[in-house]
Amino acid sequence: MAIDIEAMRRELTRRRDALASLSALSAESRGAVELDQSRVGRLSRMDAMQQQEMAKASESQRAQQIVRINAALARIDSDDFGYCLDCGEEIAEKRLSVDPATPLCIDCASGRPVHG
Repeated sequence: MAIDIEAMRRELTRRRDALASLSALSAESRGAVELDQSRVGRLSRMDAMQQQEMAKASESQRAQQIVRINAALARIDSDDFGYCLDCGEEIAEKRLSVDPATPLCIDCASGRPVHG
């Protein structure tokens, strides 16, 4: 495989750091919505609650991405990076360049029968 593993490690680390920064920046958005009716009208409070739920959903997605990235970094450390977790075949370099955390080849990810 002609993949530059160290470049992939740097990219994965960069992505993980960016996600962690976004998580820290959005922490306030996920906090409790103030219930003081005198300061915030009912519709404004409902909007704030909706924004809070969207922020929580975004945080959940970021957390899942960080888990995927950490798993990819662990595969790099164990020399398993670039190989499909389902079939064991090499993952296409182009696929890895788009998403270096991907654990599956295109055939396994799409549910197509693996050519063997």
